Amino acid sequence: MEFNKIISVTGKPGLFQVISQSKNAIIAESLIDKKRLAINATQNVSLLENIAIYTYEEDLPLWDVFKAINEKTEGKAAISHKESGKKLEAFFLEALPNYDEERVYTSNIKKVIQWYNILVEAGMDFTKTEETTEETEAEA
Repeated sequence: MEFNKIISVTGKPGLFQVISQSKNAIIAESLIDKKRLAINATQNVSLLENIAIYTYEEDLPLWDVFKAINEKTEGKAAISHKESGKKLEAFFLEALPNYDEERVYTSNIKKVIQWYNILVEAGMDFTKTEETTEETEAEA
């Protein structure tokens, strides 16, 4: 599973892996239930590798945020995204101490933790994928 092929679709729960693309649609497979669906061009799609979290220094790519959470949880699933806002913020602050608390809302933290847990359950290897991403960037 490659991180640069993982997407979020507005209005659809969970995350999806891009399987193929056609002129009018993207064929994606849910990481939760493995069902495939066609996503047409009018639906909003976000590549996870294009998302970043505000910190006091610079915007941190979502991949680096996932790595920080992965180190904190030692490769296991994080707390549930359904925990209270205070617990989610405390957990996120431990994993990413320099995130901008004024610009990163609890809803953002909830989404990041939910996505992280989905990726862990789907078997994402955070150490291996980073190397693959760096190799891809080096080739480009």
